Amino acid sequence: EVQLVESGGGLVQPGGSLRLSCAASGFTFGNYDMIWVRQAPGKGLEWVSVIAWNGGRTYYAESMKGRFTISRDNAKSTMYLQMNSLKSEDTAVYFCVVGGVLYGYWGQGTQVTVSS
Repeated sequence: EVQLVESGGGLVQPGGSLRLSCAASGFTFGNYDMIWVRQAPGKGLEWVSVIAWNGGRTYYAESMKGRFTISRDNAKSTMYLQMNSLKSEDTAVYFCVVGGVLYGYWGQGTQVTVSS
């Protein structure tokens, strides 16, 4: 059974940092590209970032470039999202996804709240 468990969310002040983790099990983690997606209150899903199966390529949504860093540790079957210079508009539930956003598997999400 595929399982994705996000952690690391919380309340942070504007300008602060958080590191999200996504622990994966039930599949060969190192064979798959992994995705972060978020959903802000009252808004639709927003693609955040993707990392290739071997970590060799990464892509970011424009508003996250230079502030967020995606990474992975295939030996630990874990993906990360380092978020710096957080803004109020980054407040959202963050999900990790494998297998594509339409037909893949999703974690339960972790809440990130950026507020003073």
